[in-house]
Amino acid sequence: MNTRTSVSNDAAHAAAGQLPSVQDMTRFDAIIIGTGQAAPALAVALAQGGERVAVIEAGLVGGSCVNVGCTPTKTLRKSARVAHMARTARDYGVDVGAVNVDFPAAMARMRQRVDASRAGLEGWLASAPNVRLYRAWGSLAGRDGTDFLVRAGTDLLRARRIYLNTGTRPFVPPIPGLGDLPYLDNTSLLKLTALPEHLIIIGGSYIGLEMGQIFRRLGARVTVVETGERIAAREDPEVSAAITAFLEREGIDILSGAAIESAAPSGDGAGSGIRLKLAGGRELAGSHVLVATGRLPNSDKLNLASVGLSTDGRGFIKTDGELRTAVEGIWALGDINGRGAFTHTSYDDHEIALAQQRGSAWRDADERILAYAMFTDPPLGRVGITLDEARRRVRGGASILYAQWAMKDVSRAKEEGETEGLITVIVDAASERFLGACFLGITGDEIVQVISTFMATGASWRVLQQALPVHPTVTEFLPTILGRLKPLVP
Repeated sequence: MNTRTSVSNDAAHAAAGQLPSVQDMTRFDAIIIGTGQAAPALAVALAQGGERVAVIEAGLVGGSCVNVGCTPTKTLRKSARVAHMARTARDYGVDVGAVNVDFPAAMARMRQRVDASRAGLEGWLASAPNVRLYRAWGSLAGRDGTDFLVRAGTDLLRARRIYLNTGTRPFVPPIPGLGDLPYLDNTSLLKLTALPEHLIIIGGSYIGLEMGQIFRRLGARVTVVETGERIAAREDPEVSAAITAFLEREGIDILSGAAIESAAPSGDGAGSGIRLKLAGGRELAGSHVLVATGRLPNSDKLNLASVGLSTDGRGFIKTDGELRTAVEGIWALGDINGRGAFTHTSYDDHEIALAQQRGSAWRDADERILAYAMFTDPPLGRVGITLDEARRRVRGGASILYAQWAMKDVSRAKEEGETEGLITVIVDAASERFLGACFLGITGDEIVQVISTFMATGASWRVLQQALPVHPTVTEFLPTILGRLKPLVP
């Protein structure tokens, strides 16, 4: 057998229309189902250690991040930001004249970046000895002694270790009539070749807000419909209010507390033409509707019951801190384990699994400090607890300090002409350790990592306060902000 990466094509089995017998099965040291951000690096590392590894992928190599997530959306975000800066160039003393967005060209640039990124991953796997890529749906098929059996299309594989990295898919809410209409999700949205006339977005969380701003800047009319009382509901109310304010100033309509009763064709405008009926009798018509209401784990087709593995009520596979499932020999990595639907958590999962296999030290998933960002412009970066959570702890007897600083009072933000947002830091009064921080504003997605990295050390906030920052930066205000810490009251 060729132990370099290859695509399985068992013609004999396919022609017979049945699975091979146990005697015909291919044996590996480890099998990875799904190619999210944990899989390629883990496969290559294990193979470099001398193990024979099978990687199974039914869709596109690279998972959501490379194909329909981070890579395409951040590439498209740049095009949108350039268009926005061109439109506002006169505020900086620059006259560029009329600004026209070539939407097909922007989308083509995005797709070229995606194709190059995916090709790089495929090439990396192809160059790794002892890795075999199966282009098929993977699922568990029971056990044979100490080995797990895994189906990969018409092939039946076996290994003692299984890593599940199958990610999530869009959740579609049960809105009457919606399922019969050509709504968009985060995948089909990126396949558009013509700019929507009016894009209605159902869901006011991170994906919906990012894409709403991007498509508004590219020239579409955008309306965000949030059934909850406010957008970005995971954040503190003042953060949500600030996000609402700068999005509305860009011309995005935000409808919060808007329950959707039904959806139907409208025939208005270009594209799909969908009309939403809202509670209270209001109707909203758009050319396209994007559903951005959360994600579901891809665990339902893995045949977990065949090995005695179950999920929680939402379909996530629970793990311990080292990402081992309840079945010895099976690990769950990435979004499917419910520990954070982020590329960086998935990649860190592979580090944890690899360290465990090699017997080396690594901070486990229960101990790691989770930071994340929302890539609106300006971006949001957050780590640890919110002020709301801190107040709940204070009501329970905790002693907590906090400080806030408006971005409009940060010199670098004023010089850049990007003064939207605020900074919040939260520390434990007794231990002097950081409990959380929020940076909504220019470079907030980068600055938050100063705090998350510092939190990982467990050091006192006073150490950071006495550090020497670079001028002129946003980060240089951290010592000043820490000097304003005061007791948090319920």
